[in-house]
Amino acid sequence: MSIESIYEAFLNSSGVCTDTRKISNNCIFFALKGDNFNGNKFASEALKKGATFAVIDEERFNEGQQYILVDDVLKTLQNLATYHRKALKTPIISLTGSNGKTTTKELINSVLSTTYKTIATKGNLNNHIGVPLTLLNLTSDTEIGVVEMGANHQREIAFLCDIAYPDYGLITNFGKAHLEGFGSMEGIVKGKSELYDHLKKHEKVIFVNENDKKQVEQVGNYSNSISFGTDTTLLEAQPFVKLKFNGEIIQTQLTGAYNYNNIIAAIAIGLQFKVSEKDIISAIENYVPTNNRSQIIEKNSNKIFLDAYNANPTSMVAALDNFGGISATNKIAILGDMFELGNVAKKEHQHIADYAQTLNIDNVYLVGANFYNTFIPNNKYVKKFKTFEDLKDHLSTFSFKDNTLLIKGSRGMALERVLDYI
Repeated sequence: MSIESIYEAFLNSSGVCTDTRKISNNCIFFALKGDNFNGNKFASEALKKGATFAVIDEERFNEGQQYILVDDVLKTLQNLATYHRKALKTPIISLTGSNGKTTTKELINSVLSTTYKTIATKGNLNNHIGVPLTLLNLTSDTEIGVVEMGANHQREIAFLCDIAYPDYGLITNFGKAHLEGFGSMEGIVKGKSELYDHLKKHEKVIFVNENDKKQVEQVGNYSNSISFGTDTTLLEAQPFVKLKFNGEIIQTQLTGAYNYNNIIAAIAIGLQFKVSEKDIISAIENYVPTNNRSQIIEKNSNKIFLDAYNANPTSMVAALDNFGGISATNKIAILGDMFELGNVAKKEHQHIADYAQTLNIDNVYLVGANFYNTFIPNNKYVKKFKTFEDLKDHLSTFSFKDNTLLIKGSRGMALERVLDYI
């Protein structure tokens, strides 16, 4: 079946679905494959649950008119998303970067939603599947789409750009994330800058933070760029970010100086789309972080800075700097392993272990195999735990009262589980 015919079916459906546990009536099921599953095997179940069609790529599962046989289900999903995006012509803002992508995306969406009907990436569904699904959520009523793009290898951002064809683009920063895949900081800059390359090639708009010299350097003398960052001033970073914008004070519910650049990016995009300053300020002040990102939680007389959604050397240093600068007693940093660092993992974990000991932090708990192998010379205020189970055993014997805690680690560490023992 041609992509035009599939698109016609899509327009008459309730949307697409890739998970039989989330089938909606009259949807189109795309039978994606993974390392440990074959969606073709679930096509029949999807139809029984209410899907109108099932897109498959194995002939042996083709059992009737409700099955759409294609060469590659994933490629078809991506092609359909691009076809839909081009048909609607909805302005698309894409963003990538090493840190802060999801928070920045949520802030941008909050600002634009005050004035426009927007669709933004849900959570961090920012890969070769998530980007198409976001685009396919666009409707004829959508006025702006906000698409987050993630990558851990070269050419991934370029590939996602060829699916989404963004009209506007933003890179949050270049940091030490996914070094295993990118190989080096130079590789990270090159890989993330594929967004700039695509925007330049198609003469689209780049938003560039003037406070970031590397971004300014990468954008160069490209004329279709919008600079930001000089009309705001960071006033405070702890416990919450406070800044001055055009003479107005914005009191946010985000902690840490590292969120300042995320906030000013959202302000710049709001201004570009003619959102009123009043609405911009209101949206930013009312944004409350969720999903283990920059959250501040009060529990049993303890204050917890929960930033356990992900971690890399750059974001870990930023979180530690913020935590070290907080005026409080009984400060405990619980730090989990940072993943995807390749052959620099040992060096980077040792650096974080050493750095944490130089800050105004009373106790440091290092969790995970990488941190466990760091060298800590007779420091009774630093404790190492090879696994979370080992940490849990210690926490079970510890009475948390009137403490201030930072919880930070890679997603695979799932350190938000610490909350159960506080």
